[in-house]
Amino acid sequence: MNPITNALMNAGSVEAEIAAVQQVVATVQHAQVNELTEEFIGLFREDAIWTTGHGLLLRGREEIAEFTRKVLPGSFAGSGSTATYEVVHVLFLRPDVAAVKVRQRYLDGDGGQIGEEGSPLYVMVKEDGRWLLTANQNTVVQGT
Repeated sequence: MNPITNALMNAGSVEAEIAAVQQVVATVQHAQVNELTEEFIGLFREDAIWTTGHGLLLRGREEIAEFTRKVLPGSFAGSGSTATYEVVHVLFLRPDVAAVKVRQRYLDGDGGQIGEEGSPLYVMVKEDGRWLLTANQNTVVQGT
């Protein structure tokens, strides 16, 4: 356990902070599956950066919003498919900064995997009591 996690644990809040981080990831999943662009965009800090699974670098919430409004609508509509986002590791770098490793899968209506698995890393910052996506990199896992 790192010193930051120890400090959070001593404060009795590590479980609460992990749950809050997991809720952000659950909201990412909800927004993606339900094609809720504004809900997704609202998860980002104003100056956030996002590198997509295909290597496109987006700088700031406005660029992220522009991209999301183009690609998210229609991505799930009527397909019977879904997406899952599972938190696999949380590392607190400071009490208000967390590196969050996620397993991202796209599934067809029968639960079979569609395409490659994603392996995002979300760096989240806690501001005004809310965890926000700040520096994010999605990576496609080859051969899954």
